[in-house]
Amino acid sequence: MNALALPIAFMLFIVLAEACWLHWRRSADHDWRDTIFNLNSGHIVLWLFRGMEVALFGWIASHASLDWFTRMPVALQWTAGILAWDFCFYWLHRLHHRYRLLWAVHVVHHQGEKFNLSLGVRNSWYSSLTSIPFFLILALLGMPVEMFVAVSTLHYSIQLFNHNAVTPRLGWLEYLLVTPNHHRVHHGTHERYIDKNFGGSFIFWDKLFGTFERVHADAPLSYGVIGMAPSENPFRASNDPVLRYLGLKPANAAPAPRSTAPAWLVASGGIILFCVVVAYVWSEGQWPSWWSQAALFLLLACGTIALGGMSEGRRWGWRCWPLICLLVPAALAGAVLPGKTLTWLALSVPLAAHGLLACAYRYRALRSGRTSLPASGQLTVQPDLPVNTGTMRGPADAAQRP
Repeated sequence: MNALALPIAFMLFIVLAEACWLHWRRSADHDWRDTIFNLNSGHIVLWLFRGMEVALFGWIASHASLDWFTRMPVALQWTAGILAWDFCFYWLHRLHHRYRLLWAVHVVHHQGEKFNLSLGVRNSWYSSLTSIPFFLILALLGMPVEMFVAVSTLHYSIQLFNHNAVTPRLGWLEYLLVTPNHHRVHHGTHERYIDKNFGGSFIFWDKLFGTFERVHADAPLSYGVIGMAPSENPFRASNDPVLRYLGLKPANAAPAPRSTAPAWLVASGGIILFCVVVAYVWSEGQWPSWWSQAALFLLLACGTIALGGMSEGRRWGWRCWPLICLLVPAALAGAVLPGKTLTWLALSVPLAAHGLLACAYRYRALRSGRTSLPASGQLTVQPDLPVNTGTMRGPADAAQRP
């Protein structure tokens, strides 16, 4: 089994477990559409760029290393590696809130309006690409690529935990680590919380560099990006902010009209699709040809986009999602999982059935007149949307800063 498949499957399990708990105990704090978008926000594409990041790191470490790390005792290597990675992440994160182009990538993460574990996996397609310059210094210093992967995985796991909605204050750990209590501040839209608590795992970087803030009783926590309507389409969510930075998109756009598709239809489709993504990762190294791997990769990426389009009420989303639900099983059968009939059935039958269910629901909704879809795929401009003038919520977005 591919080493990444089990952690990804575990991540899916804990995200869904927390989502079910929140939906049951505090339904006002949970939105299934938001959770599913967060899961499908672009990880199949993001992982491609993550692979490029690791490959480039390995090349630099092999060809241009100063070998400082390898001269240390093993225990010191790991201690230095853990601290150095988090130090680099602090400045990566802080500068992503400072410069417009970097913010155009990072803003996707902040657009989530519910604070829960799924927000921790909401990212732009290009997050790993803009991370590369900040970590290459570790390769130059001689950090082995295996250590880089292990340390970054550790820190990203801690960061995922720090987005959970159920953990209370953690006592003395609050003085050392970034905790959910600290990270809620970072996502808060109140003026007192703007550009605070950038640390990934250790909170002392913020205290050292003057960016630490605690929760204040007179400053209520709310989340999202002021003046920017989030999209449920991962293609638009990742690319629109960059296009706005380049001046190729309107400053702000009205969200698409919601379709009559219930949350359970969108949520179940997203969960099934993510399970297929786990199988894609698990099957690495078993491809009959490079084009078969590329074909399934493109289908899965398009599946996340089609699901988002259907969630937004787009005609093309309703049309493309059932088609992809039928094409993915064909790709699995013919290219990826030959000889694994049970695995193919476990993945293909639910996906194909969901595509047919979406068709049936769409047909019934049209017959009963319960759906209102936009006449075109274009959004209308709302120039009077409020614009955030703080230094975090949109300072780096071309639409929100002259």
